[in-house]
Amino acid sequence: MEKFRQSMYELVVETSTNLPYDVRRAIRKAKEQENAGTRAALSLATITQNIEMADDNVLPICQDTGMLTFEIKVPIGANQIEMKKDIYEAIRQATKDGKLRPNSVDSLTGENSGDNIGPGTPIIHFEQWEEDYIDARLIIKGGGCENKNIQYSLPMEIEGLGRAGRDLDGIRKCILHSVYQAQGQGCSAGFIGVGIGGDRISSYELAKKQLLRDVNDVNENTKLKDLEEYIMEKANTLGIGTMGFGGEATLLGCKVAAQNRLPASFFVSVAYNCWAFRRLGVQMSAITGEINNWLYQEGEKVSFKEEDNKAVAQQEEAKEVVLQAPITEEQIRELKVGDVVVINGDLHTGRDAIHHHLMDHDAPIDLNGQIIYHCGPVMLKDSDGEWHVKAAGPTTSIREEPYQGDIMKKFGIRAVIGKGGMGPKTLKALEEHGGVYLNAIGGAAQYYAECIKKVDGVDLMEFGIPEAMWHLKVDGFRAIVTMDSHGNSLHKDVDKTSFERLQQYSEKVFA
Repeated sequence: MEKFRQSMYELVVETSTNLPYDVRRAIRKAKEQENAGTRAALSLATITQNIEMADDNVLPICQDTGMLTFEIKVPIGANQIEMKKDIYEAIRQATKDGKLRPNSVDSLTGENSGDNIGPGTPIIHFEQWEEDYIDARLIIKGGGCENKNIQYSLPMEIEGLGRAGRDLDGIRKCILHSVYQAQGQGCSAGFIGVGIGGDRISSYELAKKQLLRDVNDVNENTKLKDLEEYIMEKANTLGIGTMGFGGEATLLGCKVAAQNRLPASFFVSVAYNCWAFRRLGVQMSAITGEINNWLYQEGEKVSFKEEDNKAVAQQEEAKEVVLQAPITEEQIRELKVGDVVVINGDLHTGRDAIHHHLMDHDAPIDLNGQIIYHCGPVMLKDSDGEWHVKAAGPTTSIREEPYQGDIMKKFGIRAVIGKGGMGPKTLKALEEHGGVYLNAIGGAAQYYAECIKKVDGVDLMEFGIPEAMWHLKVDGFRAIVTMDSHGNSLHKDVDKTSFERLQQYSEKVFA
């Protein structure tokens, strides 16, 4: 199959840069339901602007190009060994071309392979069938939403919903709780696949496979169809909203399937996927490997360009403050939750490895009065040795909760940018030290990359491109204050409100 490798390259690039049509339609529906002028509406406008930018520029929608999972059906006799080699080479080329971020990390040493290839990465599942063509589907699932996957073992007590038994109503409680616990950390509004039964592994696998279904398909099992419709209705009353800012759109899709189990086990597994639902498929010739048909691209391709201009014009009036490092404590103390901050000048990235490193080492630069950005960008070096940012949205901040407050105090950092908010330890440190947490829009990697005008340098490259400390010059980088120096946290407030709303669904619904 002389064209198979090129077809796999095209599938990888298209999946990373162009959202499928069914997902675009779901996002448009969410925009129509959202109240104009709110933080959620403005966030959705940023999201859809980012979708168009990624498509136009053929660059990653989100900087976290995630774990690549292939589900491939092949005719009997297909050489799966050679096909796997071609897939590896296609991924290496896509990584080299800046369509994927190097995301394969040794679990023991922390070393990044640099090409997305390593033990366990990518995930490739082959299945034989009696058709005469190849059906290849790819899901690219980032770490932020992967971390919000959850598995329940029934019977059990579920926070806010009480006892969940081994029945359809117990399953209902599990799924509702899974949406609540994701909050904004999974880049809501999102999609979920649910697997019922099996063992711990096959239950999660079934859940993830539900993400291969079209957003608008109808479940053939009437009980599961009713459950899916119930979840879609009730989950969107929790008030979590886009990015966890509050709002009407929390869940964009729910697909459920069941399989047999052991008498002693009853697992309910939920695969959470962010709004950047990167999933495409192709049908190919089994002889040449040439693409004959693209999947998930039926019907109208939604364009958001005109809608976005209207949404930005309708955004609510908010205090807008320009910050440029070094920032003083007095400037920070003037900020309140809900303020829009525009950052110009210096910005420094720092993720998991950097935070762990800084706990016991000096910083490579003076961070007093500076801003740390929780971001692992996609970077490419040109022929002159200059680095360029290809994608640079925020990563989920809660992973830095054990370190953030201590590091801010130790180095005099005044602001951190990320997504999904942080916990009580960081909130206390912001109040004591005079710091602020700024929430950027998760997944909007092209929107923020456009704000980065220059790469001044990089330190700690031994941690790999995503985990290194990049020194950036930015202009017009906007984010929202969601945790301030006065003890206020939008994330804490939304969690409290959504938990209260979750509790109203504790009574039995399904027999």
